[in-house]
Amino acid sequence: MKLKYFLSSVLLGTLLLFSGCNNMLDEDVYSQLDPSTLFNSSNGIERVLFSGYRDAQITGNFGGNIWFQEEWTCDQFWETGGAVNLQAAVMLAFTWDASYPTHWTTLWENCYNSVRNCNLVLENVDASPVEDALKERLKAEARFVRASAYYILYTMWGPVPLRISTTGDLEMARATDAEMQTFLEKEFTDAAAVLPNWGEISSYQYGRATKGAALGYLTKFYLNTKQWQKCADAAKKLMDTGIYQLWPDYTTLFSVDAETKQKELVWVYPCSPLGPGNEFINGAYPPSYASTVDGRWPFLPNQRNWARMDRLKDWFFNSFAPGDKRKDLIVSEYINMAGKKISLLNQDNTRSFKYTPDPAAVSNDHGNDIAVIRYADILLSRAEALNELNGPSQEALDLIQMVRHRAGLTTPLVLANFTKESLRQRILDERGWEFYGEKLRRQDLLRNGTFVSNAKARRVTIADDHHKLFPIPQTEITANTLCEQNPGY
Repeated sequence: MKLKYFLSSVLLGTLLLFSGCNNMLDEDVYSQLDPSTLFNSSNGIERVLFSGYRDAQITGNFGGNIWFQEEWTCDQFWETGGAVNLQAAVMLAFTWDASYPTHWTTLWENCYNSVRNCNLVLENVDASPVEDALKERLKAEARFVRASAYYILYTMWGPVPLRISTTGDLEMARATDAEMQTFLEKEFTDAAAVLPNWGEISSYQYGRATKGAALGYLTKFYLNTKQWQKCADAAKKLMDTGIYQLWPDYTTLFSVDAETKQKELVWVYPCSPLGPGNEFINGAYPPSYASTVDGRWPFLPNQRNWARMDRLKDWFFNSFAPGDKRKDLIVSEYINMAGKKISLLNQDNTRSFKYTPDPAAVSNDHGNDIAVIRYADILLSRAEALNELNGPSQEALDLIQMVRHRAGLTTPLVLANFTKESLRQRILDERGWEFYGEKLRRQDLLRNGTFVSNAKARRVTIADDHHKLFPIPQTEITANTLCEQNPGY
């Protein structure tokens, strides 16, 4: 968790490095970087690189809004109350446009800030006096972080301008889809060849890029672009590292206590009670929440219960098999501050406590790291790829059963019961139960070709194919006249 404490001080440290006036009339210029000073040590390089990490991560209140803006376009979550309802209503109704919600503009800018800082590292690290092996690792980190920022942009907006240098024209056309895919594949592949496995370098801070994280992104990229053989191979390569495994208890998987003790979290966005934190639970608390009925998660004076109400649909709550432990992180009844038991059932009102409350929270900020890529996702991704390649197989069912067994569902799936189509649906269902609230549902529905039909089934009658991508923020269209808007907006 050490990296999270570096990130918040990066910009301040960089400013201090270049501050100081010889005359009271001299103006401090904070926007100009002097490579001969900043990049003359690994510490200076890492300051810029850590800024790249920070901007490519979706945390805090901003992160919670971005996360749920995708969830609200799908079928499991909805929201009422609080200031965020203005955004939620737009997302739930599919009435968004290029100027709303405003968090998209911030996300776009953050990703490109990350790209810029990574480009600065890549352009200056070779001339620095640090040892060659460290240079290669820092370059691999910068390429990984830059690619992770572009992966966010690609999954939200499709191909975007590929800025791989700090020089060049300010206005730039969008890359083609082929160019975008080639870039992402190469960056993650090359980074995976250089980055260390987790634990290889004792001084390597928690939260920095690893070989497993790069292979995880490759697996997800191939999955969502339907490159099935490459997806199966990348997943197998990650599995064969022997580093990752399922955490045995799903109910503690996302807790602060478990996050650094386990090997399921392949890639996370680090969070801290000191900020930036994980704010998901604040919108999950029901009104006047005191504790669960069994007293598991008492509400503490250092925590916050927002006016916004992030809710789950009843159909999803009722879809879990009896005994499925993943359902145990959904609160269906609670004790309020008056000591009364309140039921949340049968009103589309159950709450996800997946990111269990942090006892050491500071106001809105909880320390639960946000899971971006989990080992369970790698297993189910390989199972899906194998099914798409050759239909149902015992290996695919065994991979699914590993995830189900951890959830307490020990009855094995029977190969003879599945066709390629029915197993595809079963994997989609399994992913829904396993990854609810983890910002994967939209990509899963898109990949299965059901994103639009699913919305129409929820009576979102205006949903159509152009909603599969979001509109590029109007600020970018105005500033960069060569950047064309997505069709339909």
